[in-house]
Amino acid sequence: MPLRSHEVELFEHSRARLEAIAYRLLGSASDAEDAVQETFLRWQATDRTVVRTPEAWLTKVLTNLCLNQLTSARARRERYVGTWLPEPLLPGDPMLGPVDTVEQRESVSMAVLVLLERLSANERVVYVLRAAFGYSHGEIAEFLDLTESNCQQIYRRAKQHISTDRVRAEVDATSTRKVVEEFLVAATSGEVRRLVELLTADATSVGDGGGKVPARTTPVAGALAVARFLRGLLVPTKVKRDRIGGRPAVYAGVVNGGPAVVVVLDDRVVAVMSLHLTGEGIAAIHTQVNPDKLVRATHRWSAAEPGEPLIEAW
Repeated sequence: MPLRSHEVELFEHSRARLEAIAYRLLGSASDAEDAVQETFLRWQATDRTVVRTPEAWLTKVLTNLCLNQLTSARARRERYVGTWLPEPLLPGDPMLGPVDTVEQRESVSMAVLVLLERLSANERVVYVLRAAFGYSHGEIAEFLDLTESNCQQIYRRAKQHISTDRVRAEVDATSTRKVVEEFLVAATSGEVRRLVELLTADATSVGDGGGKVPARTTPVAGALAVARFLRGLLVPTKVKRDRIGGRPAVYAGVVNGGPAVVVVLDDRVVAVMSLHLTGEGIAAIHTQVNPDKLVRATHRWSAAEPGEPLIEAW
């Protein structure tokens, strides 16, 4: 049955919400777009006269598509070269979705997206729909064909799995630049002690090159080990510049709502280093250098006004 104009409009009105849900569930913008497009095709193919609540129908279809993809994604990630990290999103990206509450901002932070990878597929769906989008347990139960009490149990279990004693420190644009500037000064000074002072004692650092760009394949843990690793990584040398292909500019940015180092070469984002800032210091550093996961960031960066770089030619 061909779509009528109001049915197309109804779907387009829901697209941003569906993409935001899919991104939180899959951690990949391209996979989220594919899931939403498949939802549209199913909307197009169904008998829409029997759909009483289109928004709920679309959310259920999308959720189950993402559930299937999460199951297959686990198998793919077992074959992934190195550590798999989510795709970073820059400010204004509609896939960030609602960020009005602390829970919504946390749910899209790089640190929580990494923690969500530890959950089962059902736990991840229940947590995202409840914490980030405010769906009731009754509504989620209908989406997943579960009982309401089962959804409540799954949600409690999910919260326990991703809970942390450290609350993410929320910073404004000015503070973000200051945090990143202090971090870069310490990391490029060659003095390990200066960097250790900015890190929590159990700080971790992990990178994702996807087998396409050199990146350490195992996490680094502990303030001293992380500081030494970052000193070796961020102090510029000719070999590193040759590997990158030039002398990139380094900016203070905001990625997934948190402070980040954004490395840009010829208007192309070549690296994003997300800093998980807590009241005790920087607790985690997630570095994305896989070019496949920086295409969307590059597109948004070219349309943004990033201001002056902290390092004009690294």
